[in-house]
Amino acid sequence: MKLKARLKNLLLGHPLNPFNPAILRHASLVAFLAWVGLGADGLSSSCYGPEEAFLALGTHTHFALYIAIATAITVFVISLGYNQVIELFPSGGGGYKVATQLLGPYIGLISGAALIVDYVLTIAVSIASGMDAIFSLLPTAWLSSKLLAEALLTLFLIVLNMRGMKESIKVLMPIFLSFVLVHFTLIIYGIAAHRSGVVPVVHETLQESHNFIQALGWLPFLGLVLHAYSLGSGTYTGLEAVSNNVNRLREPRVATGKWTMLYMATSLSFTAAGFILLYLLWQPVPALGQTLNAIVFHAILGNSDFGHVVLFITLLLEASLLFVGANTGFLAGPAVLSNMAIDGWMPNRFRHLSTRLVVQNGIILFGIAALGILIWCKGAVSVLVVLYSINVFITFTLSLLGMSVYWLRKRKKASPNWHWRLVFSFAAFLIAAGILCVTLVSKLQAGGWLTIAITCAVIALCLLIKQHYKRVAKKLAELDVQLRQPITEEDSNPPLPDPQQPTAGILVGKNLGVGMHTLLCVLRMFPHHFKNFVFLSAGIVDVKSFSGQDELEKMKLEVNQTLAYFVNYCHQYGIPAEAHSDFGTDTVEELDKLAEEVCAKYPNCIFFSSKLVFKHDNWITRFLHNETPNTLQRQLHMEGKELVIIPMRI
Repeated sequence: MKLKARLKNLLLGHPLNPFNPAILRHASLVAFLAWVGLGADGLSSSCYGPEEAFLALGTHTHFALYIAIATAITVFVISLGYNQVIELFPSGGGGYKVATQLLGPYIGLISGAALIVDYVLTIAVSIASGMDAIFSLLPTAWLSSKLLAEALLTLFLIVLNMRGMKESIKVLMPIFLSFVLVHFTLIIYGIAAHRSGVVPVVHETLQESHNFIQALGWLPFLGLVLHAYSLGSGTYTGLEAVSNNVNRLREPRVATGKWTMLYMATSLSFTAAGFILLYLLWQPVPALGQTLNAIVFHAILGNSDFGHVVLFITLLLEASLLFVGANTGFLAGPAVLSNMAIDGWMPNRFRHLSTRLVVQNGIILFGIAALGILIWCKGAVSVLVVLYSINVFITFTLSLLGMSVYWLRKRKKASPNWHWRLVFSFAAFLIAAGILCVTLVSKLQAGGWLTIAITCAVIALCLLIKQHYKRVAKKLAELDVQLRQPITEEDSNPPLPDPQQPTAGILVGKNLGVGMHTLLCVLRMFPHHFKNFVFLSAGIVDVKSFSGQDELEKMKLEVNQTLAYFVNYCHQYGIPAEAHSDFGTDTVEELDKLAEEVCAKYPNCIFFSSKLVFKHDNWITRFLHNETPNTLQRQLHMEGKELVIIPMRI
């Protein structure tokens, strides 16, 4: 066991104490680090979003000027809309919480399901696009190894993120800053080198637009521009990541979040619009195994040895930033999953934090899902971008609609400038809804149907899980009422336990009825055998309780009150009893430590727990319930301790 613990600490890092206030500050992010960790997704998407938009224009490349202007404006409009989300929901949750609280739980479910699929695709498309950049530097014969490289990188990011959010950002920060420095410089230099062509490009764009409209009319013109604009919508992905993770930011969270959004909007609009202008000025010709960025930068830097070295560094940084963008999926995706688990849409195990205070189960799930999609589409960025864009704008549309509804409802109680906030929210909603509709119509048969099908499947699964948890919660609530025994008065002189006598260790959870069922079954099955009763409970720090010190203290109080009830119940019948509690992020680990302490004091101790038994038992019910007693039983048996699991039929 010690060797296993050492290996775990080496791989994932030493555990963190969630009850140490300094840890909350250590794990939180200042605006700059948040820009690096959460803004990398948006900035990295500029490496493939503008390219898809430019290629969609076909021979009418001069229309890219409109796309560049629209892209820069859209980034700031959506950012302003999400600033309002940060103000109203400083505890995080982003699009899921906005839709849930402002439009209803079922609309929130749609938004949450779209976000889950979105973040899986964030990982997949960023890794695939990053590998495209790397393999642009390699011979085409090596392309057959690209999928294997993508799989290995996905596994590496899973392990890296399980070490902790702030730690993963610090590792990736030099990559992010180097990308910003090099690419900003190349964009400025590339435009300046062609500065004599900027004015003619504007004139030629207006002339080509006039000729196109004269020949075909306004509708085909708008259709072509909007189609290209919608295919570049992957550029805006990542803007919602800050609002999803406001609870991870340094206090004051709202101000930190707004500064982070400003950094993100400025860097993304400059980079995305800059890339499109470079394509327009340098007119790259697509080539097999080469990204447009690789072709344009090669043209800008020339064929000298120095140019080749800088090109190599540039594309390597581009690929690396895309990998940092993939990391955003591991940071933000599990946060959405855990918020949905708190509301009962997802299995409870996805709300639990690991010893490094990250949602470990969510990280593993997102990594495996992304790996599966990469294998299915063979790492094709063109396919992934279509799937990606649709889900991103489902969440954007619902979130910004929710904000618009909020300002309409609260206009009488809101601040005097509520109408400007409404205008921004509604304008952003119209843009997001427009892009979503155009993308759905134009790309439904080209793969868009698949992302809709996957999202609907996630929604259906969430509905089944919610229905099951509601039914079980209702039954457990009834048992809490039925089995709660009155405590007449606390015994001021309770009986003292004899450590050498047979002792029953009763594991108690958050449901009083389950604990009482265990206690009464032990008394019935072993009459007068056990002379001492020890009640054990582990308070688990999950995403909800880790949101602040007040929540942690509330959780501790609830655990200790439940234990006090059982001790007082035994005392009033003259039964020696005591309670032991511990708090952490892993239920099994904390209960195992408590069991070791109890066995040291009471050598003749046998532990008891209950598990839920269902009439129609299947793998779903086994996945949703009883993880703790079954795992703990195996752990204690390996250590030579006895744990008896008592069935409790629901």
